[in-house]
Amino acid sequence: MDVEGILRHGHHLVVTVAELVGVVVIVAGVAWAALRFVVDGLRHRDAAVFTRIRLSLGRFLVLGLEFQLAADILRTALSPTFAQIGQLAGIAAIRTVLNYVLGREIAQEQRQIGEPERAG
Repeated sequence: MDVEGILRHGHHLVVTVAELVGVVVIVAGVAWAALRFVVDGLRHRDAAVFTRIRLSLGRFLVLGLEFQLAADILRTALSPTFAQIGQLAGIAAIRTVLNYVLGREIAQEQRQIGEPERAG
């Protein structure tokens, strides 16, 4: 196998790992939120409990979307075509808007329940 082939294989492996990490983060967040809903949400039925669950799920979603965006950028980094660059721009725009909206919602709900904002 030549150097170019090794780089392409390694590049593909890194992209796949980044995508998998994003999926794992999102699935873990959904599982955690579902568990908290069953354990705390159904027992207490308090708006603050539901808000905390939503905030945690939102954080997982934002982190998972960041990994997915990183995978898309890495995929396009090696010899991109104009079509790939256009797709990346569209995907990046959509995911950036989603992250922005989720971040604003998280900050707003943190202020409502008096939870301190986390750096990062």
